[in-house]
Amino acid sequence: MATEDSVIEALNKVLVPGAMRSLVQMNLLRNIEIKDGEAKITLASTAIPAQSQDWLRAKVTTAVRELPEVKEVVVDLVEAKPKELNQIQNIIAVMSGKGGVGKSLVAGLLAVAFARDGKEVGILDADITGPSIPKMFGLNIHPSGSETGILPILSRSGIEVMSMNLLLPSEDEAVIWRGPLMSKAITQFWEEVLWGNLDYLVVDLPPGTADAALTVLQTLPLAGVIDVFTPQELTEMIVKKAVKMARKLNVRVLGVIENMSYLLLPETGKKLEVFGRSKGEEMAKACEAPLLGQLPIDPQLAKLCDEGNIERYNSDALSQIFANVGAALNERK
Repeated sequence: MATEDSVIEALNKVLVPGAMRSLVQMNLLRNIEIKDGEAKITLASTAIPAQSQDWLRAKVTTAVRELPEVKEVVVDLVEAKPKELNQIQNIIAVMSGKGGVGKSLVAGLLAVAFARDGKEVGILDADITGPSIPKMFGLNIHPSGSETGILPILSRSGIEVMSMNLLLPSEDEAVIWRGPLMSKAITQFWEEVLWGNLDYLVVDLPPGTADAALTVLQTLPLAGVIDVFTPQELTEMIVKKAVKMARKLNVRVLGVIENMSYLLLPETGKKLEVFGRSKGEEMAKACEAPLLGQLPIDPQLAKLCDEGNIERYNSDALSQIFANVGAALNERK
């Protein structure tokens, strides 16, 4: 006999057109009723184009009709807003006081590490005028959807991505907007994109403490922020600004990450501190937050990012950061 669990299992194999994640993963399944051989399935039609809805009905009908003792299947579609359907367990913002420190790199690597651990992950690229996430993941197709919502693009390893660069006619098109427009775009990425069920959503913030960062810190229910810096003399003041901003808005600082910390010499295995002495421990102490890790200058990583293959990268340094971020999140719980 068909049960609610068996119906959910069947529908978990039906992929949402344009999303390549299942109805269950996208949280479009609203209700199930089974009585006298009839299964009535209620789905949200959010972000599904009109031309795909009949196809989806047919797929669902076929999948459920194969279950024992199901004689008839009725599929109803109802309207719902994306923000009503999105169920995200942990939202982590990656920020920096200045540009060029590898904030997007850290955001991308963190998402890769979570996905490699079997988690459902998304990246919201809030760096509206300087989006680099699609390039690192090798994504250059436009998102689909409908008037009711937008579907994120899925990366090779199953990470959901939404970025302004995916919406532009070409990736080198400039976005010449003032702060309020950028803030509105970020809000739309949060409220109008169907993220579905996610374990982690990583938000890549633009540098600084202006409108965009303020919008994310005030609007999204963040589990915490991670601050990225490089070993330079002017770093401490800039990092402190970003950390103080988060704390003033009552957002927890999960920790700090030092990028470009050193170059590992292949001939000797020694660490060459290209940009000066590491400031990781000092910065952690100054910010009263844990040092989550130190990323080296790695030519292999740079090459993979240029090729759009960041998902192939792995290293001991990344594994350590992943473990420390997980520990920091668990402390919160």
